[in-house]
Amino acid sequence: MFRTRARLSDGREIVYYDERPGRAPVPDPRGLPPVEPLSETRRDPLTGDPVTITAHRNARTHLPPADECPLCPGGPASEIPDPGYDVAVFENRFPSYAAAAPPVPAAVDGVPLFERARGTGRCEVVCFTDDHGAALARLPVSRVRTVVDAWADRTAELSALPGIEQVYVFENRGVEIGVTLHHPHGQIYGYPFVTPRTRRMLATAAAHGGDLFGDVLAAERAGPRVVHAGEHWTAYVPAAARWPVEVHLTPHRHVPDLAALDGAERDELAAVYRDLLRRLDALYGTPLPYVAGWHQAPVRAGRDLLRLHLELFSVRRAPDKIKYLAGSESGMAAWINDVPPEDAAARLRAVTAG
Repeated sequence: MFRTRARLSDGREIVYYDERPGRAPVPDPRGLPPVEPLSETRRDPLTGDPVTITAHRNARTHLPPADECPLCPGGPASEIPDPGYDVAVFENRFPSYAAAAPPVPAAVDGVPLFERARGTGRCEVVCFTDDHGAALARLPVSRVRTVVDAWADRTAELSALPGIEQVYVFENRGVEIGVTLHHPHGQIYGYPFVTPRTRRMLATAAAHGGDLFGDVLAAERAGPRVVHAGEHWTAYVPAAARWPVEVHLTPHRHVPDLAALDGAERDELAAVYRDLLRRLDALYGTPLPYVAGWHQAPVRAGRDLLRLHLELFSVRRAPDKIKYLAGSESGMAAWINDVPPEDAAARLRAVTAG
């Protein structure tokens, strides 16, 4: 993997990850004004959870036609000036969190109960390929390996930035999920806080009194819900799956984040992950909408408690049906899943990852 850094016309960073050396970055001809994000976080006094307010994101690009896609290489509207690339990562033009987030008062309405802070952080877009019509599942394993290396490299770099508490690597795919661009891509968030989901996992792991993630992995590997078992990784449908299609992918060795994976683990991950994505697409015979998110340990806490793992899930519960988060899930976070996890695992094992 060969890394090349450059700047877009408004000062945002873009990094190319190529499988061969020799890239000479092309200047961005657009002459964009500097990004001025309006981002802040407010603390919910009833739960303690942070909520991010981002008024500027209402203006972001939404499902443009293919000939106006900002992730396709070159062209007057492209975020990626070079005419071709393997993997490209750049700072989001409409970030939820940014280093330039303006200062805000310490409390909303001057009420100390309503805590408020700058939305400081970093948001990046990860383009998996310059082919608009491709998908991560259909790329060569060598390209998926380059994507893995880019994820790991960005995780290390964002973790070293001031104010970043946790790094989240994820991909949203499909209009049912809410994507705003069809080009195959993912995102990376550098949060200015430890996310609520991670805080709960860390508390549960600490109360467990041992290696919670290792114990879960051992139990799942001995059970009926394994989809794939390799030398370094196991994919399984969790016993308490929330979604009709949900798979977790966990390394056998305790590592806190993607940057800590060694070469052999990255090699196997590229092949296993692509196979898993292909199985998902084969499940209903059509591209499956999904969210794929890498849970990584916080930058400064709990790195001995939380093991890196992928949670991959889909809202599609049948070929022509979508699971909507209605009253119980959205209102009370009390999940109801109509598909037994054992049945979901058996179906994923049975399909051919063509």
